[in-house]
Amino acid sequence: MAEIWIFAENREQTLELLNAGRSLAGGLGAKVAAFALDGKLAEEYINHGADEVLVLPSLAEDQPLESYVSVIAEEARREKPDIFLIGGTQRGKEMAARIAARLNTGLCSGCTALRLDEKKQLVMERMLFGGAAVQTVVCTTRPQMAAVPPRTFEQASPAKGREGKVRELPPVPGTPVTVVKRTPKVRESVDVTEAKIVVCVGRGVEKKEDIALARELAQVLGGEVGCSRPVAEELQWLPEDVYIGISGKKIKPELYIGVGVAGQIQHVTGMRDSKVVLAINRDENAPIFDAADYGIVGDLYDAVPKLIKELRNALKI
Repeated sequence: MAEIWIFAENREQTLELLNAGRSLAGGLGAKVAAFALDGKLAEEYINHGADEVLVLPSLAEDQPLESYVSVIAEEARREKPDIFLIGGTQRGKEMAARIAARLNTGLCSGCTALRLDEKKQLVMERMLFGGAAVQTVVCTTRPQMAAVPPRTFEQASPAKGREGKVRELPPVPGTPVTVVKRTPKVRESVDVTEAKIVVCVGRGVEKKEDIALARELAQVLGGEVGCSRPVAEELQWLPEDVYIGISGKKIKPELYIGVGVAGQIQHVTGMRDSKVVLAINRDENAPIFDAADYGIVGDLYDAVPKLIKELRNALKI
C-alpha cells in the first residue's frame, strides 16, 4: 500500500498537513503516517487522520532539530513512502532539502496546492515572479516531496474512535553540530500571521501618527495592525515583524482591510489567501481593488473614521 508521510515542527502545522494528506490518501488508497516530536500527541494525530504515528526520539539539550534528518532519511529508505509532505517553515525547508538530497529525490518548496493527475501522480503548484505566475511541478522520483508553507491548508477535523499504530523510532546518532546557546527572539509586536483580522497600512497614510486610525479600527474589530513593505523598511513607522509581502509575512486572516495600500503584486502575494478583503484607497485604479472582495474608493481620512463610527454603533461599543 502507498504511504503518505507528514512532518512538521509543531502540532498546528502537522494538523494542516494531515488535512492535505487525507485528501490525497483517498485518491491513492494510501495510508497516512505522521511524525511526532512528542509521544503525547500520537492519539491526537490518529484522531485527526493519521493511520500511523512515528514518534521521534528526544533530543539532548545541545542537539538541534536538524539532527532528525538522518533518522527520517533512514526510515524513508526502509519504508519507501510515495509522498512526503513537510511543513515549509524556514527550518522545515532546510530539513526537507537535506532529506531530499539524502534520498536522491526531487522537492517542490513553497508548494501552495496539491492534487493527483489521471495517473495518480502528485501534481504540485507554487507561485513564481511574486505571484504573477504559477509553476506546476511533477516529481518523477520517489518519494514525491513538497515543503508546504504554514496555513496553506485548514487543520484536519478530528474523528474520535479512529484507530492507528504508534511506533517509536531509534535514537538519533551523533552529530558534529551542537547547540551552544539558545536566545529567544524578542518580538516588537504580536504575531500578525496568527491574527484573524488584519488592518494593513500602506503609503497612503501620510504621517506616522496617523497609524493610530488603523490601530483604532483594528481595536474595534479585535484585530491586529500590519503594513506594506515601505512602511516598515523605508519609513520605519512599524516593525518589520508586521510587514506583509513576498519577502515578509504571509497571512491568511478571516478579514484583511487595506488602508491606503496600493496593492503591488509583491504585497498581494502575502495576503492573497485572506478569506475576505476590503480595500480603502482614493485611487480607483489601485491594483489592490483587483484582489478585493469589497472596495471603498475615497480618502482614508474620511472613510476610516466613518467606518469606525458605524462599527461602534453596530457592535454597541
